[in-house]
Amino acid sequence: MKNRFYTIYLFLSFCFLYPLIGTAQVGTNHGFSQERLQRIDTVITEYIDSNWIKGAAALIHKDDQEVYYKAFGIDVDNPQTALKKDAIFRIASQTKAITTVAVMMLFEEGKFLLDDPISKYIPAFKNPQVLETFNEKDSTYTTKPANREISIRDLITHTSGIDYAQIGSPQMKAIYEKAGIVAGFSPNKINLGEMIDKLGQLPLVHQPGEKFTYSLGIDVLGRLVEVVSGQNLAQFFKLRIFDPLEMEDSYFELPKEKQSRLVQVYTEDEKTKKLKLWQEDSSPGMTIDYPINGNGLYAGGAGLVSTLKDYCKFLQMILNKGSYKGKQLLARHTVDMMSQNQIGALSLGEDKFGLGFQITTKDGSRKLGVSEGSLAWGGFFGTVYWADPKEQIIGLIFLQQSPLSHGELGDKFKVLVYQALL
Repeated sequence: MKNRFYTIYLFLSFCFLYPLIGTAQVGTNHGFSQERLQRIDTVITEYIDSNWIKGAAALIHKDDQEVYYKAFGIDVDNPQTALKKDAIFRIASQTKAITTVAVMMLFEEGKFLLDDPISKYIPAFKNPQVLETFNEKDSTYTTKPANREISIRDLITHTSGIDYAQIGSPQMKAIYEKAGIVAGFSPNKINLGEMIDKLGQLPLVHQPGEKFTYSLGIDVLGRLVEVVSGQNLAQFFKLRIFDPLEMEDSYFELPKEKQSRLVQVYTEDEKTKKLKLWQEDSSPGMTIDYPINGNGLYAGGAGLVSTLKDYCKFLQMILNKGSYKGKQLLARHTVDMMSQNQIGALSLGEDKFGLGFQITTKDGSRKLGVSEGSLAWGGFFGTVYWADPKEQIIGLIFLQQSPLSHGELGDKFKVLVYQALL
């Protein structure tokens, strides 16, 4: 009798558990719901059908495993060519995190301390001045002495008082333009060292450490890498970062044999908002051809092109506490430093900034559901990334468009990733 009841118990248990076992195995992908991941396809397709974007490519990794990797829409309009997953994108300000890693590698070697004055290595920044008055008619100005020298840490955290050429405040844009300072998308041949020396002679927009001002400070750090290492920035990146990480499609100067993979850039008509190919007069003084025009400017703040896969490898190294396939690029304590708030009471909305990355705070995590402690940034032409140490998730969505009226797609992508997580 006992055996009979036990047999019935096992049978009923199996009947109850079998559907659950099936659900766990079917329709999942490394901890994600396959069905819910399809919502990403739906939303990106809606943006393309609405003619808000021409195309987009996206990649999701979890626990160093590929979860999602797709491209949508077109690259070239005529003749129409589909956007490919392995297309090469202008990642612009995503260059900044890579330059920061280069700086931290040299920091680990004892080449400098983060609170050293930058003038110790680039003398043009000695005795900085702060903008006091500005004449809009002729871009002349007066200055007052800064309270202190600019530190390397100030530059990494965008608190140096340096502004941004072409996208910064009206006063500093005018001053930089007059001096020949550019944001990295140069149509003309420029030497990084010469440009940074000019920048060092120009006024700051505020006192060092006083505010967070998104800046050319990372371009200054690119020059620091050159001065300290004895290599130009392109050489340092290739030998010390790209080769160890197997980033085979990341460059300042894109080789001719790969130029066919460089994605077209689109822009919006000011009146109709309809999309059209970027023209060289779309933004005066800037070109989209900077990766292929031989300008020689290795801009540490904006000069690279890359792919979804390549940048994912870089972010995986960060999630791995500095290592990748047995190669240790950074110490785990260094990555911890980079992942900590480095701007004190200053803020980026509800978030903070570390060394090279925006850091999602507890308050910031309430906005989209991205985990507290996630590291993020993006690029001028519509590229977005983040790395989530808690969930071990990397997310990237790349476009090539500026301006981008519907830039909320990047935030929606983050929501769509987390809603699919089981």
